[in-house]
Amino acid sequence: MVTSFCFLSSQVSFKIGCSRFSANSLLRNQRSTKNEIPFDQLAVGKKASPYVVWSFIGGSRIITIPNLGRVIMFRRSSVYASWLPSSQIASSAFTLGTAAVLPFYTFMVAAPEAKLTKKIIASSIPYIVLGLLYAYLLYLSWTPDTIRLMFASKYWLPELNGIAKMFSNEMTLASAWIHLLAVDLFAARQVYYDGLKNNIEMRHSVSLCLLFCPLGILVHFITRAFTASRKRREHGDTSHQFQ
Repeated sequence: MVTSFCFLSSQVSFKIGCSRFSANSLLRNQRSTKNEIPFDQLAVGKKASPYVVWSFIGGSRIITIPNLGRVIMFRRSSVYASWLPSSQIASSAFTLGTAAVLPFYTFMVAAPEAKLTKKIIASSIPYIVLGLLYAYLLYLSWTPDTIRLMFASKYWLPELNGIAKMFSNEMTLASAWIHLLAVDLFAARQVYYDGLKNNIEMRHSVSLCLLFCPLGILVHFITRAFTASRKRREHGDTSHQFQ
């Protein structure tokens, strides 16, 4: 009888110890699992998971171990790693492109007749550099929706809403700025050459081409027409005097 009671007591103690060991192991495993869950695999919207632990002395107990549901975390390092480089590239390209074209306008306006100015303006290097920079920014800003935004209408024509949405991206806006700088500089060079060829004042028109290129071209045409008319009048007055 005593032997049976001792055997029964040892079994009960063993079961109690096992149940406590199971509960502790369950808690440790849950903590380790909770710490080892990757951020990208966190479940959203799941409720806490209850676990039932039974012991001979304490009876049944419900241990609720909450999952990491409804946890929205923003890791600043990853966000900044994906956002800052693009913003920095766009800002740097914007600044460098603007600074690169300023010397050419300065020479055309300050010393249009100088040999150094003519040599610098005849160079193709700035257009090659701006073209490569534009191609690089265009590559970085290109998305599968770019074509759809450019030709948003049913007639495959650009629409203002689509273009505005496309230019809301900093990289796309920077590429458009480089595009304008290259085209404006090329137009300013044509105005400069035309002014030298026809002996027309063109410094004001070249200055306008830097920021208001269509106005600069228009002002140059007006200046050329006004100069040609004045030359005809002067030539007519000279001919009248000789007669």
